[in-house]
Amino acid sequence: MYQKIFATLGSAMLSLAGLCTAVHAASPETIEDSLQATVDAAIKPVLQEHRIPGMSVAVTVNGHRYFYNYGVASRQSGQQVSQDTLFEIGSVSKTFTATLAAYGQALGTLSLNDPAAKYWPVLRGSAVEKISLLELGTYTAGGLPLQFPDAVGSQEDIEAYYKNWKPAYGPGTHRLYSNPSIALFGFLAARSMGKPYAELLETMLFPKLGLRDSHIRVPERKMEHYAWGYARDDTPVRVSPGPLDAEAYGVKSTSADLIRFVEANMNPSRFEKEMQQAISATHAGYFRMGSLTQGLGWERYSYPGSLDALIENSSADVVLKANPVTALDPSVAPQGNVLINKTGSTNGFGVYVAFVPGKSIGIVMLANRNYPNAARIKAAYRILSALEKRPAAPSR
Repeated sequence: MYQKIFATLGSAMLSLAGLCTAVHAASPETIEDSLQATVDAAIKPVLQEHRIPGMSVAVTVNGHRYFYNYGVASRQSGQQVSQDTLFEIGSVSKTFTATLAAYGQALGTLSLNDPAAKYWPVLRGSAVEKISLLELGTYTAGGLPLQFPDAVGSQEDIEAYYKNWKPAYGPGTHRLYSNPSIALFGFLAARSMGKPYAELLETMLFPKLGLRDSHIRVPERKMEHYAWGYARDDTPVRVSPGPLDAEAYGVKSTSADLIRFVEANMNPSRFEKEMQQAISATHAGYFRMGSLTQGLGWERYSYPGSLDALIENSSADVVLKANPVTALDPSVAPQGNVLINKTGSTNGFGVYVAFVPGKSIGIVMLANRNYPNAARIKAAYRILSALEKRPAAPSR
């Protein structure tokens, strides 16, 4: 009798997801074994080809999480990678910057349409004065470069840099991927909320999102879990301090936390109204550049779309060059049948996060070597394509 009841309930639940038959054909253990084989087939060749010491992969399917860990967090100690290993997530940090700023808008401390100088009076009289927060957050300010010049270090240097910077393009006309652009976006958002950026993330945003192991400054008690990254010559490295580094690339996190963040982005309904609005704002489309629609922090594509387009838009031709964009006014509302993603790197780490809200599938890949974006995207796309065709295991 109990088997009959379970089968009936299971069939009803899965029919809602449009995935009835597969779960009757496989036990939870069989599904997990199959997922393991799928992830292994995609990830193990990448580890070998790019000599990656360790990687933590997390996937989510209809709210069920699975973790796959490979290799070591430290070659020196031999410590194994786990879902609790802290990795530098590089530019995936920008998605938290975007969420914080969008949360500020939901709370009423800022508007994305406000000019930069409203929140930092030292910018008055500069070319940055009237550039909007939205343009800073979407890399369309007018040609701010990928990195700050090496000579910029102190707060005074940062102020002087922005005051003296001259745009190469009109605001909102070209996209040039830029740490100084989105870092200023985060810095100004924090000023509008009256506290330092790092404090806002660690004491407000991370806890609100249910992230228990994400940090700007790794606390001493967590240092044993902080992986070493490895440079091209296999030297162990970690990220060095830089101007507005927290806002652009400063978060350290685990696959367990980041897959929670992915799930929060796919299903924000459990959060307060303002956080729901913030997440929605990061998924909206503000500028279009070919197949890429630029959100806040996140980049989005139609799904199923072209793998080649994903790879092309992560290439040096796109990342390092200014490309014309079309402003979307009004912005395009968030959609379910899209792939939303972000790459991230530091000198010793390579990260990729992608999810498809309409399919309730997502992936996090954290590695302690900076390896090509194309290899990350191909592996993740292969796994996501497989995840779309299977249901999650029933709860046990």
